[in-house]
Amino acid sequence: MKMTKTELKNRLKQWAVSVVLFTKKFPHGVEFDAVRGQLVRCAPSAAANYRAACRGKSTPDFINKLKIVEEELDESMFWFEFVTALEPNLRSDVIPLYKEADELLSIIVSAIKTTRQKQEQAPNRKS
Repeated sequence: MKMTKTELKNRLKQWAVSVVLFTKKFPHGVEFDAVRGQLVRCAPSAAANYRAACRGKSTPDFINKLKIVEEELDESMFWFEFVTALEPNLRSDVIPLYKEADELLSIIVSAIKTTRQKQEQAPNRKS
């Protein structure tokens, strides 16, 4: 079942909200403050950049913004791994967030590939 841009926007936004709320469970400490800050920046950035991609001015602009989404999702996944290394008790909270990030990342990577293929084929259609 294909997801619409609006559905994906909402899914990314909901995931980002869940990630930010999850960071409230972190213990106090400098190391967790740093990780919290990273996750609070990169998760919403993925959602915001997908929204911007949907308003892209051109196909290259759309692809560039999707690449940012890809990077932010991957970075979020790194921080999930990092936080569970620091605090294994948070693993059960991380698992669904990590799984959703991985699914979203797969969707974005597929969208990038599909868009690039369409872009490469476009000149051939005009011939």
